[in-house]
Amino acid sequence: MDKFLLIFSDKELRKKILFVLGILVVFRIAAALPVPGVDPFKLKQLFEGNQFLGLLNLFSGGALDNLSIIMLGVGPYITASIIMQLLTMIFPGLKEMYQEEGEAGRKKFNQYSRLLTVPLAIIQGFSLLILLENREILEHLGLMERIISLTIIAAGSVFLMWLGELISEYGIGNGMSLIIFAGIVASIPGSIQQVLLSFSSDKSLIFSILGFLIAGILVVAAVVIITEGERPIPVSYAKRVRGTRVYGGVSTHLPLRVNQAGVIPIIFALSILLFPQMIINFTAQSGNELVRSISNTILVFISSSWFYGAAYFILVFLFTYFYTAVTFDPEQISSNLQKQGAFVPGIRPGRPTADYLSKILTRITLVGALFLGVIAVLPIAMQAATGFAALTIGGTGLLIVVSVVLETVKQVEAQLVMREYE
Repeated sequence: MDKFLLIFSDKELRKKILFVLGILVVFRIAAALPVPGVDPFKLKQLFEGNQFLGLLNLFSGGALDNLSIIMLGVGPYITASIIMQLLTMIFPGLKEMYQEEGEAGRKKFNQYSRLLTVPLAIIQGFSLLILLENREILEHLGLMERIISLTIIAAGSVFLMWLGELISEYGIGNGMSLIIFAGIVASIPGSIQQVLLSFSSDKSLIFSILGFLIAGILVVAAVVIITEGERPIPVSYAKRVRGTRVYGGVSTHLPLRVNQAGVIPIIFALSILLFPQMIINFTAQSGNELVRSISNTILVFISSSWFYGAAYFILVFLFTYFYTAVTFDPEQISSNLQKQGAFVPGIRPGRPTADYLSKILTRITLVGALFLGVIAVLPIAMQAATGFAALTIGGTGLLIVVSVVLETVKQVEAQLVMREYE
């Protein structure tokens, strides 16, 4: 309670929090503005039976289930970020720009991601419009109407990207994560209502609901433990004599987090899974018989829950290692420690220290990667066990909510500590 009062008693911190809330209100207003010509009944039926669109709705922050003007959400921007991150592994110049040129290099790198977002938003928007028209959820559009709708949808995605960056720059927390978080939280009352209505009509659901609640509590506890878990590496500083004074000689530790990548691998994996499905849905409507036949065969295969679950788990696992390797460079950490006169007890500075850090990081990341993979496929397992789609709020959505809350609370506490120090 004292911290809560302290937050709102600080003018600068209060301003940041109110700014974030204001941006989220704008986001929810935009999410309530639908594209004209939508059949709500058919749209509801499609979402109830299509896990692909359900995940895309999660990705859009809850803006797709009523076909709003920001129906694509931050998906195109995240896809563009993934592509740029992958390109750093191919082009050394991009890697140098991202890791070695400091803040100016990262700003330039992010600008390339923003520019790439526009064509990706156009491609995804066009594919989604074609899919919805063929399912007779959206009225068939003429050429000019389609161009206007596509322009609005692409502009909505860019607008949402801008709102997320405003939160990151002027508010508290990661803007993109908070937008997805707001969409998930906004959908919780509807999910609870659906569960209660089903429960009132089918008493046999009581065991499913109790199991879901227990699993939810256990998953939240596990997410907090893994997210906060870390392996401390002891670090000592050599004594240095300057004149009559002795510096250094202290010991500290370098924390290596079990889940170094946070929720990013989940978002990356979702983007990789969603984008090809959008393209295949588009090519499945091709006038060429061979292309249409191949696309439909692939679509049936990748829509299988077994394939989807296995692909999702593998992508999350791989992206956990990938993002950890991008954000944590053992060689750079080892070099910085050596320059500061620090060393890991029992390990020689330089290359041996880098190898030691890499070995430890690989081991603890295995735990984090396996955990994230299990959490990602948990909704599929819950749905298969209960046969009830409403009991799938766990997994991805729950992980994002818990991770975003923890990250935002930490940033708020850091702001409070900084102000108390001042």
